[in-house]
Amino acid sequence: MRVLASTLLLCSAAALPLIATSPSAHAQGYSEEYRSTGGGAPSAFPQQPGGMFGTPQKVDETLPLYLQGDELIYDTSGNRVIARGNVEIYYNKNILTADQVIYDQGANTLTASGNVELKEANGNVIRADAYTLTDDFRDGFVQSLSVVTRDDSRITADRGERREGNVTEFSEATFTACKSDGNVPPLWCVGARRIIHDQQAATIRYQDAEFKVLGTTIAYLPYFEHPDPSVKRKSGFLAPSYGNSDELGIFVELPYYFALSPHYDFTFRPRYMSDQGVLWQGDWRQKLANGEYSITFAAIDQDWTKLPSGNPDLDGWRGSIETRGRFSLSSWWSYGWNATFESDDNFRRFYKLDSLLLTDRVNDIWLEGISDRNYFSAKLYHFESLLRRDDSADALVHPVIDHNYVFHDPVLGGELSWRSHALSLSRSDVRIGQGANLISQDMNRAITEVKWRRRFTDAVGITYTPFGELRGDVYQINYEDPNAPGLAGLDDTFLRGLATGGATVSYPWVANVGSTSHVIEPIGQIITHNASAKQEGLPNEDAKSLVFDDTNLFDTNKFSGYDRFETGTRANVGVQYTFQGPVGYARVLAGQSFHLSGENAYNEDTAAFGTRSGLETKSSDYVLGVYLAPTDIFRVIAQSRFDEDDLTLRRQELAATFNYGPLALGASYTYTNTNLLDETVGLTNAFLTEQDISAYGTLRLTDRWSLSGSMRYDLEGGKRLYDSITLAYLDECFMLSATYSQTFFEDVDRDIRPDQVVMLRFELKHLGGFNYQTNVVDFMGGEDATVYQQ
Repeated sequence: MRVLASTLLLCSAAALPLIATSPSAHAQGYSEEYRSTGGGAPSAFPQQPGGMFGTPQKVDETLPLYLQGDELIYDTSGNRVIARGNVEIYYNKNILTADQVIYDQGANTLTASGNVELKEANGNVIRADAYTLTDDFRDGFVQSLSVVTRDDSRITADRGERREGNVTEFSEATFTACKSDGNVPPLWCVGARRIIHDQQAATIRYQDAEFKVLGTTIAYLPYFEHPDPSVKRKSGFLAPSYGNSDELGIFVELPYYFALSPHYDFTFRPRYMSDQGVLWQGDWRQKLANGEYSITFAAIDQDWTKLPSGNPDLDGWRGSIETRGRFSLSSWWSYGWNATFESDDNFRRFYKLDSLLLTDRVNDIWLEGISDRNYFSAKLYHFESLLRRDDSADALVHPVIDHNYVFHDPVLGGELSWRSHALSLSRSDVRIGQGANLISQDMNRAITEVKWRRRFTDAVGITYTPFGELRGDVYQINYEDPNAPGLAGLDDTFLRGLATGGATVSYPWVANVGSTSHVIEPIGQIITHNASAKQEGLPNEDAKSLVFDDTNLFDTNKFSGYDRFETGTRANVGVQYTFQGPVGYARVLAGQSFHLSGENAYNEDTAAFGTRSGLETKSSDYVLGVYLAPTDIFRVIAQSRFDEDDLTLRRQELAATFNYGPLALGASYTYTNTNLLDETVGLTNAFLTEQDISAYGTLRLTDRWSLSGSMRYDLEGGKRLYDSITLAYLDECFMLSATYSQTFFEDVDRDIRPDQVVMLRFELKHLGGFNYQTNVVDFMGGEDATVYQQ
């Protein structure tokens, strides 16, 4: 019997009830119902949704199988159901389409033929001329097979056979992760006499394999294996790295990855170096329920005679341990650490584990809490300078605690905030400058301050912002410095207090012209400080890096830290212009600060604080800030400081970015003209000028090729500091990059020399990558070297 345009429902059960209905036949007033109790139902069809390259998925045998086609034939004598024309089968979120499907209930097989396409639940697409499933639809074979996975990996074969429910064997097959239109060979592929995919083991094995590039065989392997694309973590060898170096010789690094569990793993990365021996390296990573951490080690049994410096103190084991961690205690609280411990301060830089530009080692452990109006932080630090030769420059902070709180309800109509700070610091046997005596220091301090501010706007648009601050300090200092008269034996505990009051007044003038707006805003501020203790001559740990510019012109305290604060009465004035158009934006702020009365804290004339901050005189230097964005593709930021007497440029920072189409450019320029600090006699009246420029650029040559470069140049010394250039290719299945870089720093005693590095890297999707690095390109003249400052 025959039914046209029918739908068949197959229920997974011991007996197979078949129900066929014909909507078109109903329209003609005709319908029939057919039932059968023979044959067994498919227990799993199609193959598990893991597919050829997916994670196996448990099949729900209680789900029905829907079959429909233009023509449905029930062969009673042959115990078969035949569907022809636009056949579609739906089962467990899998869809099979074909020109014809024959379901043999007696043999318990289902055969699809003609434009067969199977769309699996995991996104894989399998195409074949014929597809037959046997043994309760668990196993089967296909002919003229083509498989496209969810990530566009492809496998083609003359024949494929599935057995044991999870092993698929392909004959005369190829595998690639590259797209191809069929007319041009893929960029790369692996062809093999047999490819075996084991779903349970999540591996793909190749026998008699050839690696081809654009259809040309370039390598042959009798056997190799790699994880299938569904695998995120699997034990095995990773891509090796090769290279050569003047100091290290020829080196090779062959990592082995141990996927120990879903939550932790270990990578063992020994590196053999012909000139230095074996550098033992490893990485341990673990994820826990509330966070994650990692531990990386590196160690070598050093032969000091092989070092460029020939330093016998470095003989024996050298190494380092690097660890990172971050954990959540709750939705608001977290803690973690960042620490690196090494046998000597040049080990990691010499073996290229850290950049030569690294100048400080900072280790910390922290606890942090953040809510809507609360912030708490507690940190322990260890500081070590990497620039001082034969000195101990260690400092311990144990700990530093900060707490900020903004009150929810207004106080006197304004905002009230409370900030507290505590610090415990120790430093011993520190040499400041060559030949100087050693100093030691212990300092403990606790600070709390309350700030209040309120904003008013009158009828004509003038804005008034009065503010007030109260601060109290407790210090305990033990300081020894034979070079500092009067401080050689400082051991004291004292209190400091600061009361601050003032107001900021601004009067914005607004003009709207068409779709643009112009705002000119004169700003004035008066601040008075009443300090209860002198601070000049006391140790200064955190307030040395004062940069006076437009960003802190109206700050009530322009110092960078707690050890120094403003005193006396000061007026800050400026004018701000803002332009806002339909596309462009511009803001300019210019101003000056005036010390009106009392002691000027910025005029401290000691080695602890430079005198050329721009605030040391009654009338400060002029500051100017320019922020321009004429279009979305071009932006400029310029911050300048000019001498109050002759407008000589004292400091300049300029940065610009340009992004248009395939081109991205950026450059920055810095210039300083400050007092020269002589480490043996103190400050002089001479000026030290420093200026350098750095730039980067990236050009997308095509949608796959790009060229990029970067550089940094010391304009004052006329020397390059760093430069690099990279050519890269990237598509859906292949990555290639070639980088050449140079550094121009030299410290012979610390095994740091000018360096040139060529690095080649390529990576094949799913198969791994390859690294090659060399710095044996010794064509750089010695005059380009920049000596490390000691």
